[in-house]
Amino acid sequence: MIDTAYIKTAHKLLKENLGVRPGEKLSIITDAQMLETAEIFQIASAPLDSKTVLAVIPTARHRGQEPPEQTVELMKSSDVALLLTKFSISHTIARLRATEAGARMASMGNVTPDMFEGALSADYSKVARRAETISGYLFGGSEVRIKTASGTDLTLSIAGRKAPFPDTGFYIERGQWGNLPAGEAFIAPLEDSLNGLLVADSTIAPLGMVKEPVILHIDSGRIERIEGGPDAIALRSFFDGIGDPNALIIAELGIGTNDRARLTGKIIEDEKKLGTLHLGFGMNIDFGGKNESKTHNDFLVLNPTLEIDGKTLLENGVFQIELEVDQR
Repeated sequence: MIDTAYIKTAHKLLKENLGVRPGEKLSIITDAQMLETAEIFQIASAPLDSKTVLAVIPTARHRGQEPPEQTVELMKSSDVALLLTKFSISHTIARLRATEAGARMASMGNVTPDMFEGALSADYSKVARRAETISGYLFGGSEVRIKTASGTDLTLSIAGRKAPFPDTGFYIERGQWGNLPAGEAFIAPLEDSLNGLLVADSTIAPLGMVKEPVILHIDSGRIERIEGGPDAIALRSFFDGIGDPNALIIAELGIGTNDRARLTGKIIEDEKKLGTLHLGFGMNIDFGGKNESKTHNDFLVLNPTLEIDGKTLLENGVFQIELEVDQR
């Protein structure tokens, strides 16, 4: 039996975060693995008097796999679409074309009912203000340094790149999109600029929560070598299976702003956790980058120290800048 509290939260997200209005076409696109969560939103949509369509598509093989053409047409013809699939289709040409056509969209890859008690239950007005503040530092920024006590030591450039509208959780204007759960400021770094060592000791998008660190050696924006135990072997196997050299190129720097987000092993929630950052590799032409890829995969960084042009934004996971909503 579905928890009525989950339905109440889903209704609030549809009404306030996506602005669903009577008569609008709301498409809930899901697969066999995500039907339970999709049903919650389908039930929650009834009082809104929307024209709700539930479409079940084949489960993809990996994040960023393009959906079937008929699904693309459904997305494009929708006023609002929820992408409730096992593997995220945020970073796809299909999503880009649908938002260009005017659809408002929430990508919810691998969102499970328990997240209604975590990141989905956040006060999104606060999440949004944090994201907007941090996005201001990304916009106009240049040189970035990332370090952790576990050994991550990276430099990259965001010079000349515009930070898109941050992932605030509010997608009420024509063509707006983001994640639910939401909460990050993000930008596409220069694709040849990332250099150094990434010690991935938490959540990796294709794998979940790793059992031991995966060490990535990165040169001129590309993952050149992956070291470690079984998780490292699994990651190498994943990239080999994709068969796309562009999947190894830096795509994103994101900074989490959701104080209700927990560490779950699912990147959709973990990367939103306040005080974390993540680095994405692969597809980024859909948010201001130049790298087209078959996939997009994120690596969570816990307790980071982050500097932009010499100014420390995070030190060991604690913000060093004033976030207005957290000063009250």
